[in-house]
Amino acid sequence: MNPRPAAAPPHPPPPPTPPRGSTLTQRTTNPPPPLPPGPPAPCQTVVDWTPIALEPDVQNDPLSPAEARVIRLAGTEFLQLRGLITCSFIADDKIGTLPEALRPPKLTRGVCPRNNSQGVNALRVEVNTAGAVNVLGPQSTNKVTWIQLDNFSSVMR
Repeated sequence: MNPRPAAAPPHPPPPPTPPRGSTLTQRTTNPPPPLPPGPPAPCQTVVDWTPIALEPDVQNDPLSPAEARVIRLAGTEFLQLRGLITCSFIADDKIGTLPEALRPPKLTRGVCPRNNSQGVNALRVEVNTAGAVNVLGPQSTNKVTWIQLDNFSSVMR
């Protein structure tokens, strides 16, 4: 006859319950130490925020007007736009014109959010050497009613 098998060893006790909150939460409750003094940030404002002269059929949002600036980051100049405009574009059209100090030496392009219509939620914005800010992408079957310029940042030089 076979002897009865030995009982399995007992399971180890469960680990102690960790304190409430995740490890990430525990690590981020204390602010990081201050940065040591040193040279200023490598980003420089070359031309500060300046209003864009809008076309008559384009309107600024009163809380977020259309503006442009030029910054230099690591030796490269970027044209940046910000603001919210309302419009009624059904074809490629002009938004406005940049002041002379902000005009790029070459055609520069970016992508900006627009009203979501039929699954289309972005369009191309271009700025040419004459300072014309143009929008490309609206169609008669898919009208653009607003454009958010905040994420336009394009290399100028």
